[in-house]
This record gives sequence, structure tokens and C-alpha cells, in this order.
Amino acid sequence: MKLISWNVNGFRAVLRKNFLEFLAAENPDVLALQETKCMESDVEPQWPGYSAYFNSAQKKGYSGTAVLTRETPLNVSRGIGRDEHDQEGRVLTLEFEKFILVNVYVPNAQRELARLGYRQEWDRAFLGYLRSLEERKPVVCCGDFNVAHQERDLARPKENVRTHGFTVEERSGFSALVEAGFVDTFRQFEAAGGHYTWWSAMNNARVRNVGWRIDYFLVSAALTERVQRSWILPEVGGSDHCPVAVELAR
Repeated sequence: MKLISWNVNGFRAVLRKNFLEFLAAENPDVLALQETKCMESDVEPQWPGYSAYFNSAQKKGYSGTAVLTRETPLNVSRGIGRDEHDQEGRVLTLEFEKFILVNVYVPNAQRELARLGYRQEWDRAFLGYLRSLEERKPVVCCGDFNVAHQERDLARPKENVRTHGFTVEERSGFSALVEAGFVDTFRQFEAAGGHYTWWSAMNNARVRNVGWRIDYFLVSAALTERVQRSWILPEVGGSDHCPVAVELAR
């Protein structure tokens, strides 16, 4: 079963670029999207064979998540059940027979770390949500986590110690997920640095591969033996992020 996650930085924008070609070429069973920046009614369905589910922010043109899936889910839910965290369309959960898929677009701590306190609150609430799901079934959690977990996950760690996306607080929030038993699937297969999923639009950062790995597939420990492959697709353009993927044995 092939699952792909991609922060498209505007679904309508990427639809005008390479999205449909990408979908046809990769042919995933499930495609999770973040930062869709649209309502479901804003886009015309153009993906035969897939069902589409959206969780849009109350603020138009902001945040948002969506999932395209070939397999009909048993259940779909939006948000994490906390009003203070569910206004921005950041979490979309689909329950399948063997696992629960959580598509997430984690809040950015923002420049000057203006939203760092909120980000810490979010991290704690989100971990609690994943734990509650795990009581029912194993979890696959994917998306843009807006944090490079370790120094090997960004090109210039020393210059970015107090930069949003690499603060001690944000990294600790991600570490809490790992300590709770959620496995970073990419690191099951690749220990080295130099593999990134987001690049700044400035200074030809993508061409020079001066990037950050902030997009992940995490799985419950019970699913690790089913993970056959986990990889990054840096050659795919259309967004400042590239897709990440995982393949699970059925």
C-alpha cells in the first residue's frame, strides 16, 4: 500500500502546475495534502478512482488539509476534538480496516517565535490525540510537522538554533512523539543527513540543496514491520515542499 504526503502550498496553485501529472505518475493508494488553502467547493474534482476529504480552515486561503484515497475509509473525522486547536483545518483523520491515518499540518512557531507558546500547547494536545487513537488501532501519522528533529535534518543547524522550526522546544515536542513509540519511518532506512523536504525560495536554496527535513511519516511501533520502504521525492516541484512516501505491506 503506497501512501504519499505533500505540503502543496496551495491546492489550487498546484493544480495549475503539475499535480495531476504527479498523481497519475505516482498512483498512490492514499495521498495526504497539507496547506491546501482552499475550501472543498473551490476545486473541481479531477481524480477519478479517488474519494476526496477536506478539512478547511475557518479563515479563507489559510492552512487546511485534504486526503485523496482509493480505499473508502470506515470513518472520517476533522480536528482533534479541542476547539482551541480545531479552527485552522490542521488535522484530518481517516480510519481504515488495519490502521488509522492522521494527516497533520502542525502550526508554525513563526518568525520571532511569536507562536512558540501555542505550538507547545498544540504539541502536547496532538500527542494526546494520537495516543487516544492508538488505543483502538495502530496509527500512521503524516504531514508537515514544521520542525527539523535533529541536526542531520537540516543543512545548517548551527546557524538555526533559535530559528523557528529548530528550537529546543519544537524539537522536544517531536521527541515526545518518538518517545511515545511513534517511529520516524525515513530513519528506518536512511541514517545520513542531506535529505530534505523543504527549501527556502531565496538564494537558490533548492538547487543547492540547502534545506530542511520537516515532512514525515510516523507509524505506531506495531506497524514498523509492515514498512517496506520510506522515501523522499525531491525531484517533484510545484511547491516549496516535496512529497514524502511510505509503502506498507498489506
